[in-house]
Amino acid sequence: MPRNFIRRYTPDAEKVRNHRHLQFLGSHLHAHDLWHLNRESVAKGFAVGFFWALIPMPMQMIFASITAILWRANLPISFALVWITNPLTIVPVFYLLYLLGSWMIGAEAMDLPHDVSIDWFRAVLSEIWLPLAIGGLTGAIIAGFIGYYGIHLLWRLHVVKRWKQSRLRLKNRHSASKRPSVKR
Repeated sequence: MPRNFIRRYTPDAEKVRNHRHLQFLGSHLHAHDLWHLNRESVAKGFAVGFFWALIPMPMQMIFASITAILWRANLPISFALVWITNPLTIVPVFYLLYLLGSWMIGAEAMDLPHDVSIDWFRAVLSEIWLPLAIGGLTGAIIAGFIGYYGIHLLWRLHVVKRWKQSRLRLKNRHSASKRPSVKR
């Protein structure tokens, strides 16, 4: 996987461990898998991040971080992927999850108004919470599985590709050394 790209955009582990607001976590932040970029910790990080991104609740980053610590998933990846649902994407993503939940329980889905606001959301929350919760949990589980197994697959494909390239370079180097030199 593109480790240099990921390392470039993740915070320094020591800075995070020594941050004064995170001292309550104690030695839990010192687990190697939380910061290491290997196939398993990255796959777990994607699963955790995708799962919590689709759970319709506040403070998703806190729950993603706690889950990453408990599962020994890559913490920066888990934390960052929660931002899939950000102020620009939250309405369409959660509306699709609401539609999924409505379909799953056989309820009539309400149309999304053109001017979605916090006041509108508060007014209809009692009507939409169950389909939103069911659709969110279903989507989160599916996204978590796709994230976990998708990263395993992509990582494996990347390793096989690099191995084939390495073998080809070695073969070319070997065949070039066997060519007879032409004397002039």
